[in-house]
Amino acid sequence: MIAGFFKRLSAGAEQGLSVDDERLALTALLVRIARADEHYSGEEMDQIDKVLARRYALSPFEAAALRREGEAVEADAPDTVRFTRAIKDAVPHDERTRVIEALWRVVLADGVRDAEEDAVVRLAANLLGINDRDSALARQRVSAA
Repeated sequence: MIAGFFKRLSAGAEQGLSVDDERLALTALLVRIARADEHYSGEEMDQIDKVLARRYALSPFEAAALRREGEAVEADAPDTVRFTRAIKDAVPHDERTRVIEALWRVVLADGVRDAEEDAVVRLAANLLGINDRDSALARQRVSAA
């Protein structure tokens, strides 16, 4: 399953990425952000589930199942670039700011901004073509909500 996912990600730009693979790539990226500080909290897991349920109109059970699948994929992924490339190919530029907002929701879920998590968000934003200013504005919107 996971090997097939990475193979599809590698071929994604030429063949197009399925909706399921785009979902899994985003989920794995959310998990990577949450695990960046080596403290993967229940609050972060809950926030990932909420982001997935909202973004993809999933039930809580479906969102939790997708998160668990994303956890397995993230654990086997050698780098963040694979996820961001898949998302960049599948999500139009004007909607990628929502992806960054989702990342910030996970970072801020446990009430602690950690340098490692910030660094992964900065990298992901850059790889998705979102500049630092727009990422900061996304963080401010999430903080204010």
